[in-house]
Amino acid sequence: MAHNLREFLGEYQRGVEVCVVSDGADALLGVRDAFLRFFRDDLGKPLPIAVVAQEPAVPRAGDLALSDEAAIERAREGARELEERVEGLYHFYLAIEGCVHALIIDGETRYFTRSWAVVRGVAGESFGASGSVQLPNRLVGGLSPEEVASAVPRSRPGGLVASLTGGLETRRIAVAESTLHALATQFHGVLDSHPK
Repeated sequence: MAHNLREFLGEYQRGVEVCVVSDGADALLGVRDAFLRFFRDDLGKPLPIAVVAQEPAVPRAGDLALSDEAAIERAREGARELEERVEGLYHFYLAIEGCVHALIIDGETRYFTRSWAVVRGVAGESFGASGSVQLPNRLVGGLSPEEVASAVPRSRPGGLVASLTGGLETRRIAVAESTLHALATQFHGVLDSHPK
């Protein structure tokens, strides 16, 4: 049964509290952007969103995951572990993982990168991805997937996405998009659509 947003938000009078396995401010800000956008307050006052970072219990792999599936599994493990470690303290538990994924186009392997979010919360577990950005062939042509994951440029503030787009997109934007998509999935049919 779908709830009206006003009724649902009444359950969160103090705001929404989110715990994130995070390795940087850009990820935390992206998560906050997504929650603010999704839970926009139709009551005429700002809805407080608290995003709290937690270090992973097990150090995360340095390289990007080599497939969407691997990225989702890493993020699932992170979100589950976080929920178990600080159970009941937050409304949502979230982990983000980036990946390099390959597609065969006209017989040639092309590599892309995107961000995956896993959200565990009041309505279960859900997944969301950001848009993909192709890695230029001149940077990764002839490399194996393992070589691609460690060869991608990360020189510009804002992460790999910022490096690939000349700063037009950033990791913060990719994290916000993947988190928003996961929230939309989690609450589809639970909350009525947001008014236009």
